[in-house]
Amino acid sequence: MASSPDELAQADFQLAMPLKDRRIVVAMSGGVDSSVVAALAARSGAEVIGVTLQLYDNGAKAKRVGACCAGQDIRDARAVADRLGFAHHVYDHESRFRDTVIDQFADEYLAGRTPIPCVRCNMGVKFTDLFRLAKDLGADCLATGHYVRRVMGPAGAELHRAVDPARDQSYFLFATTQEQLNFLRFPLGGLEKRVVREIASELGLGVAGKPDSQDICFVPDGDYASLVRKLRPEAEDQGEIVHIDGTVLGSHKGLIHYTVGQRRGIEIGGQAEPLYVVRLDAEKKAVIVGPRRALAVSGARLGEANWLADVEGRTILAKVRSMAKPVPARVEGNRLLFAVPEYGVAPGQAAVLYDAKDESRVLGGGWIEESFAADCPE
Repeated sequence: MASSPDELAQADFQLAMPLKDRRIVVAMSGGVDSSVVAALAARSGAEVIGVTLQLYDNGAKAKRVGACCAGQDIRDARAVADRLGFAHHVYDHESRFRDTVIDQFADEYLAGRTPIPCVRCNMGVKFTDLFRLAKDLGADCLATGHYVRRVMGPAGAELHRAVDPARDQSYFLFATTQEQLNFLRFPLGGLEKRVVREIASELGLGVAGKPDSQDICFVPDGDYASLVRKLRPEAEDQGEIVHIDGTVLGSHKGLIHYTVGQRRGIEIGGQAEPLYVVRLDAEKKAVIVGPRRALAVSGARLGEANWLADVEGRTILAKVRSMAKPVPARVEGNRLLFAVPEYGVAPGQAAVLYDAKDESRVLGGGWIEESFAADCPE
């Protein structure tokens, strides 16, 4: 694997030669990954334009280490562009980010679902809006620092996992459309993060040692409940904790403090076996609990599906959480059916499908709208 700037000077941006006649727009968050992409693009000989979206205000969150797309990060992105000698533009998308990502994040918790705001951000503000901006700037492609690979297959561009499994972000990019994939480039997908930092250091980029941004950039200190409570005060309305057999076991302090599969923090003692959160009933404001076997599901109904290849009748692997292991499944219409019962399948999360014959290839996926309980005695 190449590890020096010289070896990577001609990073594969999958563009027609000569690159000096091409224009690459780079999405720059101010972190090390997108900065290295910009550096590789600049060294390729193509014209480079850096673009940063300001996604929230320059207050407390902007000063926090590990944030992205705010005050210090914008300054870091601009410093990299200045050092490398290309134009850099900042666009204010704060209101759109608030409406399409932050407010929806709060509404999902209020509805008893477990949201993934990073996917919503990629679906809307980042890929859709940046895609449009890059086109308006006359770009031949939009390059990002995501750890996935764009591979040319017999039928065109395919989305594949990154070479470095610890950095792979394919789960969060399942909603990338074929049109977007045709235009996007992911130069870091074939590299390990260690190598990316080495490149940044050897190139003298000031962000070489900068910490990675946290998963949810707009949540201070990971306190989701605090943010949701601020935006939707009713999210802390108390309700009952109910066993799946209908027995009321106690009361809870608000649905925002619970998620499907949770065991700790339920605070119900004196039970014959450990209890888990099986589902959240937003209408009744009830937390439904039961033994682990009650978490088993045979499948799920998917909404807002995005397919990058035909999936019906295909041998697939499904990943229902970002850290979950892909498991054998099949698709019938809008239903995802598991070969064996799966646990911890939560509405609001995504089901991302991979090709069982080529496990690196992403076939697409959808949002889990509901799950189907399995008869799975232990």
